[in-house]
Amino acid sequence: MSTPADREAPADGLARVVLITGAAGGIGRALTRRFADVRTRLVLVDRDGDGLAALARALGDPATIRTEAVDITDDDAVDALVTRVQDRWGAVDVLVNNAAYAYDDDLLGTTPARWDEQVAIALRSVFLCSRAVLPGMRRRGRGVIVNMASVNAHQYFGNEAYSAAKAGVESLTRSIAVRYGPDGVRALALGIGTVLTPGAWDARIERDPDIVDRLRSWYPMRRLGTPEDIAALTAFVASDEASWITGTTIMVDGGLTAGNQRLADDVLGIEPGGPPGPQEKPGRSDATAPEF
Repeated sequence: MSTPADREAPADGLARVVLITGAAGGIGRALTRRFADVRTRLVLVDRDGDGLAALARALGDPATIRTEAVDITDDDAVDALVTRVQDRWGAVDVLVNNAAYAYDDDLLGTTPARWDEQVAIALRSVFLCSRAVLPGMRRRGRGVIVNMASVNAHQYFGNEAYSAAKAGVESLTRSIAVRYGPDGVRALALGIGTVLTPGAWDARIERDPDIVDRLRSWYPMRRLGTPEDIAALTAFVASDEASWITGTTIMVDGGLTAGNQRLADDVLGIEPGGPPGPQEKPGRSDATAPEF
């Protein structure tokens, strides 16, 4: 039987254990590929067992990947999951709380059951998984929790239950960072904009072929995010290179929440990047601009 010391310093140098929830989805698959490239032991968690198996096969079914088909809204199931991981590989070094989904209902169209379902997967699971891994992180004096939040926590973009849950995720992230920072634990959230994940948008695009172009027009960078955008930032904030970053939300949204250019252009009556008007000088206007 391995001792705690053995678990903290594996002989093969694979020192980090990374647990990813929602691993079978588009962002989850990108996260898995990214972390698989940096010599880690991966615990891939999702309710979609077939999707997890396919992902593991695509990576060659290495011994450094463990798949777990678990309902992460169930506290007993989460505790048992983390116990299995610790018995095999030791404490979790990095937890990526990635699982979430949303319905298109507005507030009045949201039933209590659907509200509870979305809040459970987007917020309750973050609480349960974080609570389960924190004792091991504290004992070892290190650990990182990366929570997937959303632009919906900052501005209104519909999906009321999902949005409320993501705002809760950001608050919980700050709580973990402050409370357990003295134990060497970091916690961060990523404020994610629209990500064009393979497969997830197919039905929507079939119904509304112009939806992607319309969405792009709202983003200053004029493109939507990719799963790889999210995975790259997650890998960075989970690394030692980000060792002094904690308790914050990093927006990864193509500039969406930085401001609303279309509204500004409509109010000011100018074209983006256009030349000054005939009575204007650069940096100055004799007219009073309308206030928002």
